[in-house]
Amino acid sequence: MVKIMVNQHNSIVRCGALALVLFGAASAAGQAQQKPPYWASISKPEARMRTGPSTEFPVTWVYKRENLPVKVVAVHSVWRKVQDPDGEQGWLHVRLLSPKRAAIVIGKDIGALRDAPAANAHISWRVEPGVVGLIEECEKGYCRFETEGRYGYIETARIWGDEAP
Repeated sequence: MVKIMVNQHNSIVRCGALALVLFGAASAAGQAQQKPPYWASISKPEARMRTGPSTEFPVTWVYKRENLPVKVVAVHSVWRKVQDPDGEQGWLHVRLLSPKRAAIVIGKDIGALRDAPAANAHISWRVEPGVVGLIEECEKGYCRFETEGRYGYIETARIWGDEAP
């Protein structure tokens, strides 16, 4: 009976591992279908940017900013050449990227998150330059921007990650 339970456990582990591999392959395949340039975001708490599309190449940057927006400018197998908000370019493995739309607040002044996409709408929150958030519903010069459970509409001129790549 113990042997059967071990075999069942091993089967469950194998099925789980297979599901993870297939999910990763599906994610890579989904991103591979897009033609650069396109937007992505860093999906892990730590991501290493390399000088070339392989782990054999040296690391140039270590990002510790989940949801940081990046512009994918080239594709090579499971590697993506990306540009970060500072203009730096290098290669990230596709498993480090997410198709989630994200943006970073830019400029020197505090940004305003408004209740509606209009310049005269009530300011519900303020955000400093460098704050990263998820975006959606970009139109008429504003995007809905969410960070740490707070959201509002921010002018597209105040974020990097929304314009046509």
